[in-house]
Amino acid sequence: MTKKDLKIKELLDKEVLCRDKTNELSYDRPDPLLVASRFDDEYKILICALFGYGKASLIVKFLDSLNFDLLEQSEDIIKKELSNFYYRFQNSEDVIKVFQTFRNMKQEYSLNEIFKDTYEKENDILESLDSVIRKINEIASYESQGFKFLVSSPFKRDKSGKIKEIGNSPYKRWFMYLRWMVREDNLDLGIWKGVNKKDLILPLDTHTFNVSKRIGLLNRKTYDLKSAMEITQKLKLFDNQDPIKYDFALYRLGQEKILL
Repeated sequence: MTKKDLKIKELLDKEVLCRDKTNELSYDRPDPLLVASRFDDEYKILICALFGYGKASLIVKFLDSLNFDLLEQSEDIIKKELSNFYYRFQNSEDVIKVFQTFRNMKQEYSLNEIFKDTYEKENDILESLDSVIRKINEIASYESQGFKFLVSSPFKRDKSGKIKEIGNSPYKRWFMYLRWMVREDNLDLGIWKGVNKKDLILPLDTHTFNVSKRIGLLNRKTYDLKSAMEITQKLKLFDNQDPIKYDFALYRLGQEKILL
């Protein structure tokens, strides 16, 4: 590592130690993980992650308004109870369909197992994530802009069938979900088994993107999947076995405008 790299590592290591505390999650310092951490159900936690876009305080307010136990109710009850719920790009039909889809999947599938089945065959996080996204879209059998934005479309592929990295969105909320589910510390939940945290990819949002450029983790100017993967590779210099442990620290440095 260069002297510059060592300086960045020292900054981030200190920040990780400072941030890895349960009091980092509060209504004064909102984050969707504040709500997600109340559950040990992978589907309820996924709902928290997928709606995790926009202003943090408004995310938490919306998640607090949801009755997650509806995932154990009938589709008709879900439709009735959520008929007036909406969030930014999702209208009530989108919110209802997410709950109905996850309710049906929950009875038959483990998200961990869907992900892990591909992960064990391909040893590839993107392929594994794609298998989950494809299964959700298959079970939902529903199309709308709001639902597509929330759940994501399967990854684009080239003529050989290989996933194309360039041009894809950063899939921030999905990588955040994987961080929550795979890692385990005072913040992350560590519920999933069989996935190695060294393979995780940074959940790139505007805060981590801007901070990463500011401190020298990223030279690219495009907010996309390739940038998320490049920052991840850089973070592996600092901790090859757990590069995404730096994510929350980077996020808070930007959110609290400490380095911006």
